Amino acid sequence: MAASPSIIVETSSKLASPKDLSIMMEEEKKSHSKHQAFETNPSCFQKILAELMGTYILIFAGCGAALVDRVQRLTIIGIAMVSGLVLMAAIYTLGHVSGAHFNPAVSIAFAATKKLPWKQVPMYVMSQLLGSILACLTLRVLFHGQGDIHPTLTHYTSPTTDLEALSWEFIISFILMFTICGAGSDKRAKIELSGVAIGATLAFNILIAGPITGASMNPARSIGPAVASGAYKNLWVFVIAPTSGALVAAMVYGLLQETRPDSSDVGTKSVYNDLYLHGHA
Repeated sequence: MAASPSIIVETSSKLASPKDLSIMMEEEKKSHSKHQAFETNPSCFQKILAELMGTYILIFAGCGAALVDRVQRLTIIGIAMVSGLVLMAAIYTLGHVSGAHFNPAVSIAFAATKKLPWKQVPMYVMSQLLGSILACLTLRVLFHGQGDIHPTLTHYTSPTTDLEALSWEFIISFILMFTICGAGSDKRAKIELSGVAIGATLAFNILIAGPITGASMNPARSIGPAVASGAYKNLWVFVIAPTSGALVAAMVYGLLQETRPDSSDVGTKSVYNDLYLHGHA
C-alpha cells in the first residue's frame, strides 16, 4: 500500500510529459479561440431577430406611453422617461448581438462611415420597420377601446411649417447620432455608460421637440404608427430629416476620431463597432 503513491506519481509524470502538455495547451487555445469567435460573431439571423425585437420593444413602450397618457396623464416628461429608459435597457440587452441600432437612420449613417457593410443595411432596415409595424399593430389591438392610435403618430400642425419641422427633426437626430458616435462607437469612450448617455439624449430630445413634431429621430418610429393607423400625412419629413441628420452627425464626429487603427483594435470597447468587426461574415 505504501508503494501506491509513488506508482501514481510515476504514471502521472509519464502521462503529463512536456510534449503532451504542449499539445493539450494548444488544443485548449484552439477550443477557446473557436468558442470566442462563436460568441463574438452573431449570425445574420441573430442580428435580424435582435433588431426586430429591439425595435418592437422600443416602439411598443414609447408609443404605448403615448396611448396610456390618454387614460392616465403621464405628460411629456413621463413619455420621455419611458422612451429613454427602454432604449437604455435595449442597448444593454442587444447591443452585443446586432449593435442595437433600432433605427434605419443609424444603420445608414454607420454604413456611410464604413462601420457597417452596405450589404447588411437592407436586412437591418427591414427588421426595424417590421418590428415597428408589429408593435403598433399590437398596440392597436390592445388599445382598441380608444378607437384609434393617433397619439402614437409623429406630426406637426400650424404654425409649424414643413421647413421648421425638417429643422427640428434634423437637429435632434443630429444630437442623438452624435451621442451614439461618441458614447457608443469611439473606443476611447467609457462604453459601459453608452446606454445611459444615449437613453438620456433620447429623453431630453423628446422633452424639447416632442410637443412640436413628436420627436421622431427614427424613420421606423414614424412609419410604424403611420402604417397601423393609415395616416401618412407629412411622413416624408420624418424619413428625410432623421436620416440626413444622422448622416451629417456621423461624418462630423469622424473629424474627432483618432486615425483608424488596425482592424484587430477597432471597436474593442464599442457596442456599435462590434458590428463593423463581425458584420463581414
